Amino acid sequence: MFKIKHLIISFVAVAILGLGACKSRFEKLRLSNDVAKKYQEGIRLYNKKDYSKALILFEGLVQKYRGTAEAEDLNYYYAYTLYRLKDYTTARYKFKEFADTYPASKNAEECRYMGAYCYYLDSPKSSLDQENTYKAIDALQLFINLYPKSDRATQAAQYIANLRDKLEKKAFDNAKLYYDLGGYDVTNYKAAVVALKNAQVEFPDIRYAEEMNLLIVKAQFMYAKNSFPARQEDRFNEALDYYNEFIEAYPSSKYAKEAKQLKDDSEAGIANAKKILAEEAAMIAKYKALEESDKGNKKKKDTTNNNLDIKTQK
Repeated sequence: MFKIKHLIISFVAVAILGLGACKSRFEKLRLSNDVAKKYQEGIRLYNKKDYSKALILFEGLVQKYRGTAEAEDLNYYYAYTLYRLKDYTTARYKFKEFADTYPASKNAEECRYMGAYCYYLDSPKSSLDQENTYKAIDALQLFINLYPKSDRATQAAQYIANLRDKLEKKAFDNAKLYYDLGGYDVTNYKAAVVALKNAQVEFPDIRYAEEMNLLIVKAQFMYAKNSFPARQEDRFNEALDYYNEFIEAYPSSKYAKEAKQLKDDSEAGIANAKKILAEEAAMIAKYKALEESDKGNKKKKDTTNNNLDIKTQK
């Protein structure tokens, strides 16, 4: 038992010493002035997929190789090392820098594509700010414009489609959020209508179009329903206009039954608003009539009292 434990400890010690020796050799090379050996070791480490160590060497060599024949290949490996380490922000900059610096290189097209692709990979989920998504679309479109016959152009177009789907989803989700917040503030329903219509202008072929058009009817209906009676008729009529647009565009929609109910409820809302306003008008008229009657009675009473006073004085 003791011998086995001793052998295990010895093995671990040898392994640790071996690792320490490797580290020492790497550190010794890193601190040396042998740039050619560093370059060769950096390529070897890259091919072994030891990207972290390769990056350390490449970062120290970039400036020293500037303007030399080896600089092109070094910068190519440097950009890819950053990409392999998933530092897409720095990688996209280095890929673009490569394409701009070496436009005649056999790797220029690839690096221009990879710079745009890194933007694509850096695009956040739809609920977050989409600045990088717009930049990714611009970069991918630039690649397509520069290399329209490239095999990579087809893939770049697909990436653009994916990114536009993400932007469409964000636009739809933002509009839905206004609708969901309508219970806290009725003006959010109107904001939802505006946001939905703006999204359709920005994305004419948006894949959520049918659902968005129904939501416009719903949001306008809720806006009208929660308005003062004096404003309800006009606002319910807008909901009816949106319903007509919806049913004309989607006569066989799976939402047709729900839309029809909103239409019926809007018409009932108009009738109810008219009834309330008519009752209010009748009450006001009655109040005014009573007020005028009171004024007439008071005037008659005052006249009678004046006549009595005159008789008394006589």
